Amino acid sequence: MAADNKGKSDLPQNRYEIRLSGSGGQGMIFASVVLCEAIGKAGDLNVVQSQSYGPEARGGASKADVVVSTEEIYYPKAMKLDLLLAMTQEALDRYLPDLKDDGILIIDDSLITQVPERDHYALPFTRLAREDVGHVMVANVVALGAICAISDIVPLATLTEAVLARAPRGTEDRNKLALETGYNEAMKVKK
Repeated sequence: MAADNKGKSDLPQNRYEIRLSGSGGQGMIFASVVLCEAIGKAGDLNVVQSQSYGPEARGGASKADVVVSTEEIYYPKAMKLDLLLAMTQEALDRYLPDLKDDGILIIDDSLITQVPERDHYALPFTRLAREDVGHVMVANVVALGAICAISDIVPLATLTEAVLARAPRGTEDRNKLALETGYNEAMKVKK
């Protein structure tokens, strides 16, 4: 589903909706901005990012949406999700009803204990960030790598560029490792 190097996209439909969800402070907004920028650079697709504000910023369920389209985007909010990333149980419980029946569900199984009875990808983003990358704060970037591998919405090189452009100075190597870790782990479960 990624745009190739010639700028042609092979989006499965004319509108594709992604929601990144978790707790306030897990970096879902950062991850969605990076994903939006990467998709925008990857080819001929229109893309917009939106996010929730309010008490979510203090630790409740939070969300950020990325809408991708081959046509103009007149409504920037996700209506029926094609892909849902859930980093916490609360986020999964709250946003799972918004996922299409054939949508892609990706969960952080280091934090989610009640797994839904539907097809999904379960990866330990938080544990991988802590143990393999060395800092739990990059679990969102580990998850971005997995989204890249599972959805093919954007090439890894383009996503890496976008992550490095947004990463705080001095954290570029950690963020690149986080992205590659998520991508590689997702490729293992995708097969």
